[in-house]
Amino acid sequence: MHLKASIGKLFSPAGTFLFISFNLVLFLLFYAFDVQAQTTMSNSSYIIKFPNLNSFAGKPSNSQYKLGITGGQTAPGLYSGSNYKVRAGFQYILSNIPFSFAISSLFIDFGPITPGAPVTRTNNLTVSNGSAYGYTVLARENHPLRVNSSGMSIPDTTCDTGTCNEQTSAAWSSLTTFGFGYRCDNVTGNDCQSGFSNATNYRQFASSESAELAFPVMRGVNRGRNIQSQVTYKVNVATTQAAGLYENIITFIAVPSI
Repeated sequence: MHLKASIGKLFSPAGTFLFISFNLVLFLLFYAFDVQAQTTMSNSSYIIKFPNLNSFAGKPSNSQYKLGITGGQTAPGLYSGSNYKVRAGFQYILSNIPFSFAISSLFIDFGPITPGAPVTRTNNLTVSNGSAYGYTVLARENHPLRVNSSGMSIPDTTCDTGTCNEQTSAAWSSLTTFGFGYRCDNVTGNDCQSGFSNATNYRQFASSESAELAFPVMRGVNRGRNIQSQVTYKVNVATTQAAGLYENIITFIAVPSI
């Protein structure tokens, strides 16, 4: 996501522009295991057949991957009759709802900015998720709004109490609180990250320049199609803010959970 803000000589910003990009990250992991067969024991008086042994299960992981596994299912497949249909196995979850992620607008123009008069703009994030373990949408900016030729910046907001950051939301309603921030509101579903129940709550974007990790904007644990959230971007500047064309880039990363 690319954000631009232009502030003129009379401290009237000519415009703020937001370019949005996203990374869709899909992890396909392969892991080899020793296979152990199920056991059936019998004689003339009895038959004992062991059911699902789950001969291997768990969530092996290291610094590069995390994989949830379960083995030993006795009867995966599709079973149907005149009045029923049974799909057994995780493979059917993924085939029903392919994972997808979309952003309604990749460019946002804030227009002229008057000091002490906050400007807000919105766009929508839409996720379709078939993963049994849900999904996460994370976001991070490359740096605060900045005039690249001079290094002048509009700081990320710390909200009215000076307590909000990339992980913590707080109220931002004062006209004398300056900076850039965002909030998330549910349109369909309830997948916006917590902290925005108050309509005046905002937070910063995590910044790669400050070595901050991308932080979740949306997170869901249920399967569904077209789960949508609205992101509101807010800019407010002081009369002392230097003139210039300010910009940054916000990157959204959508990841199905495992």
